[in-house]
Amino acid sequence: MDYNKIKAAIEGLLFVVGDEGIEAKQLAEILEMDVETIEDIIYDMQADFRRENRGLQIIQMANLYQLTTLPEHAIYLERLAASPTHATLSQAALETLSIIAYKQPITRLEIEEIRGVKSEKAINTLMSKGLIKEVGRMEGVGRPILYGTTREFLNYFGLKDIDELPPLPEDVTVDEEEEIDLYRQEKSEN
Repeated sequence: MDYNKIKAAIEGLLFVVGDEGIEAKQLAEILEMDVETIEDIIYDMQADFRRENRGLQIIQMANLYQLTTLPEHAIYLERLAASPTHATLSQAALETLSIIAYKQPITRLEIEEIRGVKSEKAINTLMSKGLIKEVGRMEGVGRPILYGTTREFLNYFGLKDIDELPPLPEDVTVDEEEEIDLYRQEKSEN
């Protein structure tokens, strides 16, 4: 195997093992090379990454090599992690968010009655992304949590306020609902 292909293979292996890291000995076994050669190649790769001003680096901690981001890029990574606009939402989360947006304030049980499935995971996802929040408690047995949308929700969808949501169809019959569901099912299978 040529030198650049070995470096590429090591880089790929470091990426796959993630923060668990990998020992030079294990890399050597996988690539069928001796440990000293692997360590020399990694040293060369570290120099390449620095010389090319790459956004990644190879570090060694406790005899394990890891591919990591540069410490000086931490602020950008924090912004990415905090920004719901860079994260995609699952179909379940989008359905749950739509229900909350149009029916707020609403309880988890009411959401589940509308969707017909459990929605706890979707609610937790939306909460962690800052798109919904607890807006109070319903009076009555157990005082269930009421959910509503946040300012982040408005920013995510480019709305000034909740009144800018498009109107819901007024009179959807049961037959039309079944037709819509059938269409969605066919579309998802394609």
